[in-house]
Amino acid sequence: MFIDYAKIHVKAGHGGSGCLSFRREKYVAKGGPDGGDGGDGGSIIIYGSRQLRNLKDYSYRKHYSAKRGQHGMGSNRHGKSAADIELKVPLGTIIKDGDSGEVLADIVTHNQKYVVAKGGKGGRGNARFATPTHRSPREWETGGYGEERWIELELKLIADIGLVGLPNAGKSTLLSCISSARPKIADYPFTTLQPNLGIVEYFDYDKFVVADIPGLIEGAHEGKGLGIQFLRHIERTRALAYIIDITEKNPYKVFKTLQSELKAFSPILVRKSSLIVLTKLDIYDNAIPFNVKKFAYPVVMISAVTGKNIDELKKAFHDLVSHSVEIEEPVRE
Repeated sequence: MFIDYAKIHVKAGHGGSGCLSFRREKYVAKGGPDGGDGGDGGSIIIYGSRQLRNLKDYSYRKHYSAKRGQHGMGSNRHGKSAADIELKVPLGTIIKDGDSGEVLADIVTHNQKYVVAKGGKGGRGNARFATPTHRSPREWETGGYGEERWIELELKLIADIGLVGLPNAGKSTLLSCISSARPKIADYPFTTLQPNLGIVEYFDYDKFVVADIPGLIEGAHEGKGLGIQFLRHIERTRALAYIIDITEKNPYKVFKTLQSELKAFSPILVRKSSLIVLTKLDIYDNAIPFNVKKFAYPVVMISAVTGKNIDELKKAFHDLVSHSVEIEEPVRE
């Protein structure tokens, strides 16, 4: 099961309190203060891992709490700091405050870390307050409070090219043809229920990542079909490929429908570098019964079944990624 959203509660540990203590020892009539400091509370840290693919782990457990620091002790013994709790998330995860919706961090690199709840600082023991004129201090500090909050984790897949099309347009077949990915393929709509990633090797010197997004229908930005739950994954792609079934009655109308849905979700999506891919070319033996020049982007006609023009498509994808312009995308709340 693919999970790309989770809401969890994190609670850092409180700091240990400092100790009020004086040295008491045989033949030492008036020992000085020897109260140790308290240890720091454990923090909750989130870090990126390239081994994870979704947020499934956080659908089972919603609460994470770190331990408090140990209290200070006499004889100038400091309390032990509590261990931090580290939570792994897949690359492309956005961390938001659960109450305000404020974006706290965007995890995009392996081992990138962000402290979502900082542990409380340990309090000082009375030995810290001794001065030449104040030799028997009775002051000490309690440990600081650890942070506590609800946070939202939202995954947006990172890919070079996103495949966009109506259900059953041939996106999954194409991905399995150009990469080693093996998504579910069947002759009915909405076969793809979760995004799939495939690595396409271009000769021996380059490779790029292609994402197969579940099919869109008119009104997808309003939640129809599979809704907007997967549209967010297109936001991170550097370029788009509109996958259109060549047997559609009006392929150009299909293209405009897809563009309208993307624009309604985020206007920046339609500004990305794009390519039109007309699939199922093997069905036609004669000339194509429509004018491909109507499309605003370059057009490549292919057959994933026979492999016709697949090499030309790989080259077109490679050129599309190489010449794509990064567009600053504001993170959606």
